[in-house]
Amino acid sequence: MSRNVEIKYNKLFINNTFVDSVTKKTFPTFNPMTEEKIADVAEAQKEDVDVAVAAAKKAFSRGSPWRSMNASNRGKLINKLADLLDRDSQYLSELETLNSGKPLDAVVGELIMYSNTLRYYAGLCDKIHGNTIPVDGPGFSMTKKEPVGVVAQIIPWNYPIGMAIWKIGPALCTGCTLILKPAEQTPLTALVLAALTKEAGFPDGVVNILPGYGPIAGEALCLHQDVRKVAFTGSTDIGHKILEYSAKSNLKRVSLELGGKSPLVIFDDADLDDAVNIAHAAIFENQGQSCCAGSRTFVQSGIYQEFVRKAVEKAKSRKVGNPFENGVIQGPQIDKPSLDKILRIVEESKKQGAKLETGGSRIGEKGYFVEPTVFSDVKDDMSCALNEIFGPVQTILKFDTLDEVIERANKTTYGLAAGVITKNLDNALVFANAVEAGSVWINTYDYITPQTPFGGVKKSGFGKDLGADSVDDYLETKAITIMLPVKN
Repeated sequence: MSRNVEIKYNKLFINNTFVDSVTKKTFPTFNPMTEEKIADVAEAQKEDVDVAVAAAKKAFSRGSPWRSMNASNRGKLINKLADLLDRDSQYLSELETLNSGKPLDAVVGELIMYSNTLRYYAGLCDKIHGNTIPVDGPGFSMTKKEPVGVVAQIIPWNYPIGMAIWKIGPALCTGCTLILKPAEQTPLTALVLAALTKEAGFPDGVVNILPGYGPIAGEALCLHQDVRKVAFTGSTDIGHKILEYSAKSNLKRVSLELGGKSPLVIFDDADLDDAVNIAHAAIFENQGQSCCAGSRTFVQSGIYQEFVRKAVEKAKSRKVGNPFENGVIQGPQIDKPSLDKILRIVEESKKQGAKLETGGSRIGEKGYFVEPTVFSDVKDDMSCALNEIFGPVQTILKFDTLDEVIERANKTTYGLAAGVITKNLDNALVFANAVEAGSVWINTYDYITPQTPFGGVKKSGFGKDLGADSVDDYLETKAITIMLPVKN
């Protein structure tokens, strides 16, 4: 059974205080392993959004403690938050596992990267600067980088702590104030992070956390006239809506990290065992619930059959079950709609002629568990090759030539990530140069670090998380020109 994890916070966090919703409304959050309710959480309404935005706007006002703070001191606060994240990593990991179903061992490892991400942004705080410009005429010009202002951040449920850190880090680094809305499925760890920001010493109103539903709290944030930017990670459909909200309100800036159907290309000169392991992790990591998952595995014809055989063996060896148990590497899917979508696409693909090599069914009657699933003989127009499944389903497609696989890899509306496994550096670089993706990994996959920008192209969105590029998304550039005296 699940571990007994204390629920310390279940209210909204506004202006450094935990409060009920104005309407006193709550919503339940569930354990996806048992389908049982964990807690009732305060549900943010439009009125709560107004209060939080007002607090963030005040914290951003000229002369406030936050706006007056030296950049190096902002860095010290972010470093303190990283220290607190390390201190409470075991509790946060257990709470994340309870609320999301992610295996505990995996979350413990992820927390190390998340605190390092905060430290990366802490180090950038006093390194944000403009330029001097040699303008024409008797003038002197310079640029100054300034924070955008109040930002709204809306994150998904698949990496609740990680997505919060990826968003909070650059916003605090640049001096913005923020309102973060966690996914309604996984609000609990974001509220712990809220408490840690207060303990770290961030001034009132700088960080606000509003659990709630997208059509209510999320929409109110996106339409609010005092919100200057929205950063969103989630589905492409919602990304379209957020752009509409920006146009309908104040033309607020938007950055979007959306869906993906990422190709992982394996040439026949690759080390087969390494390729199988990389491809396996690329799709099955986090129960397949990753936007950049290598969900189209292209294998060159010379090794195709042997690759399929080994991939099936690898999938059958996965230990699925209670995410708190040692050795379990696959927990439940997040909820019933996600489970139903996976099973529907599996059935559609079978009818379309994809060969089900293993898996394809629900495990048990309690909890949202799916068998590790492998399809072979997949064609580009099949449901499992076209749709973002967001589940533990590996689809293996055959290709013959480099030019062919580049064309097929790009034949998608998405462009989040891609990978290539080969000993031929020429082929690797030609593919990396030609593929339409925001991240390309060579002889590895999903190699994400705090220093490396992450984001997509096409319908996978625009803007970046991580790296110095993400900081630019939270900054405005102001040009200042001085007229110099001219000697007669």
